[in-house]
Amino acid sequence: MKLSVLDQSPISRGSDPETALNNTLKLAKVTEELGYTRYWVAEHHNTNGLASVSPEILIARIASLTERIRVGSGGVLLPQYSPYKVAENFKMLEAMFPERIDLGIGRSPGGSQDTRMALTDGVNKSMKEFPRQLQDLHGFLHNTLPKDHPYRLVKAAPRTKTVPPMWVLGLSERGAVNAAEVGAGFVFGHFISPDKGKNAMETYREQFQPSPDFNQPVKAVCIFVVCADTEEEAEELAISQDKWLLNVGKGSDIKVPSIEEVKKRSYRQEELDIIRKNRSRTVIGTPDQVKAELERLGEYYQTDEFMIITNIYDFEAKVHSYRLLAEAFGL
Repeated sequence: MKLSVLDQSPISRGSDPETALNNTLKLAKVTEELGYTRYWVAEHHNTNGLASVSPEILIARIASLTERIRVGSGGVLLPQYSPYKVAENFKMLEAMFPERIDLGIGRSPGGSQDTRMALTDGVNKSMKEFPRQLQDLHGFLHNTLPKDHPYRLVKAAPRTKTVPPMWVLGLSERGAVNAAEVGAGFVFGHFISPDKGKNAMETYREQFQPSPDFNQPVKAVCIFVVCADTEEEAEELAISQDKWLLNVGKGSDIKVPSIEEVKKRSYRQEELDIIRKNRSRTVIGTPDQVKAELERLGEYYQTDEFMIITNIYDFEAKVHSYRLLAEAFGL
């Protein structure tokens, strides 16, 4: 089993973006030492709870502080941007850090309609263009745009010897088809919506078309994990993530609350039901319990790689969770 990291640079209540980003750098160095395969950073906008807004900049910083671990985006929100510019950004990263960069692409609008329009500078771009944008991005990266393409003579620089492989992040069969048609890797977001994962993975495998990036299907699953020395400790740590997810669902303040803050609050039954449902997006427990569940899910999804996201309040407990997981799998 390969383990990787997805990091949104969450901000804990009472902390600040600078600390969250410094924690991201610390965690990247620790997880490289522990044997994790890749470290991806997210893109989120118009939020006071997540500090990772520009994966390209953060990737460069993380890659400069590490030596082996692959570093990538989870993911660049392509519908808001020019495929040509994204290609150049990641070819630049590839030139500086050869064969260590992953280009993960997401279809998300990036936030509210106002946020999206601010990102596109007022241009009302259709989300339906995403498959075409993926094809264009692939063409710019590999210099394979068709002869009748309007930008065929526009070349993405720098002309690197290697090209960062493309991955598509998805939540359904639609995302799986988009990844398969362009020959990209596919990451299923179990941590967002676990219900459609099995069908999505099967669709991706069946429809995959070989490409310069991958000659066979390459899959991973992203999932919330909270691991601790005892089951009781893991459950207590997880309640800060439970409350954070509840707040995210409401669109309210999404800084990660402390355990003490969560315990002081009373919850309506409908909130408890949401928390219980959200637990299907996460694995919580001791190293042996978490390992057993990930191995079960690996069989279910037919994948040998999980991207681990842990959004709990205490950073040292978060680092310990990643360490326990690495030890459990013998990385």
